[in-house]
Amino acid sequence: MDIYINDLASFLPNAPVDNEHIEDVLGRVGDIPSRTKRRILANNKINTRHYAIDPATGEATHTNAELTAEAVRRLQPTADFTPAAIECLCCGTSSPDLLMPGHGLMVAGELRLPPCDVMTTAGICVAGVTALKYACMNVASGTVGNAVATGSELASSYMKANFFTSESDPETDLKKKPVLGFDADFLRWMLSDGAGAAFVSGQKNLVGHCFRVEWIENRSYAGEFATCMYAGGKKMSDGRVRGWRQLASSLAAAEANYFAVRQDVKLLDEHIVSTAMARALPEIAGKRGLRPADIDWYLPHYSSAYFRDKFYQGMKESGFEIPYEKWFTNLAEVGNIGSASIYLLMEGLLKSGRLRDGDKVLCFIPESGRFSHCFMLLTVVAGRG
Repeated sequence: MDIYINDLASFLPNAPVDNEHIEDVLGRVGDIPSRTKRRILANNKINTRHYAIDPATGEATHTNAELTAEAVRRLQPTADFTPAAIECLCCGTSSPDLLMPGHGLMVAGELRLPPCDVMTTAGICVAGVTALKYACMNVASGTVGNAVATGSELASSYMKANFFTSESDPETDLKKKPVLGFDADFLRWMLSDGAGAAFVSGQKNLVGHCFRVEWIENRSYAGEFATCMYAGGKKMSDGRVRGWRQLASSLAAAEANYFAVRQDVKLLDEHIVSTAMARALPEIAGKRGLRPADIDWYLPHYSSAYFRDKFYQGMKESGFEIPYEKWFTNLAEVGNIGSASIYLLMEGLLKSGRLRDGDKVLCFIPESGRFSHCFMLLTVVAGRG
């Protein structure tokens, strides 16, 4: 059975924030301007991004569930579509509002959906596409007639200055150590907020273009590598991560700044490209009989322009070179929205007016949590009308 992504929509909260005003919104840690900000922004080439924060008050303007629900409401796969028609809702995120219940249930509540199948996928960047994969499989199996998949992030809730002011943690006590730990500060200039949604069914559109999903392949190397990106714990000297539940109380974990998002930058630089391009891509391409010449558009979700040339060189060395003129990205304009990014990439290309019937689109979604990667192949299909 053919499966189609009939429409894509997104929601980005509030006005875009340029590089000069990030700390006006997120705040300055210890009222000290970041010493790494300019270097990181120069590498990632992100010019604007969005935060669900009122810059005047510092208060949150949206929850993650509200961001996601707004993206779903913007879907228009058919003239008479409403959220009430959703038979299956699949929501992926790395920053849910609550530990429980699942993020998908909170989104269903925001949308006031009638009874339906609801699924939550956890993780980091790959969480959005695993939600999409579940939606596609559910429709393909005939279990439901349609599904909506989402990816969303509320990263700013982890990035505000008051998350980095605990004096009980020497890594964030600026009286004792005047530079915030790079593994935490690095991500303040990389991540932002937003949501994307996709409507999936077994029928292609009546008019306009849509995507036919050919396959979605995931590969995880978690059994081989230590944790790289994480929240809710601290990395020990032996590489293990001590979770917040291992402390005496949740208050102790908060005081020790266990809930900050961190990334082992050295581990990231050593393994993110090789696991994706030297291992996952050749294996998947071989399994699927995929050749570089088959690809008309390439949608890579890379977190920073720093990795753009590195991923390209990795593909080239693996014998799967896709020239830059086939790449499509919106990183500079919308920023890195984690699990939502691939939705905004697909939406931007679908609505660009540049697609032709039969175009092949290869999507790439890497994740540094414990090095998991996804490749997805789409075919552009003209409406049946």
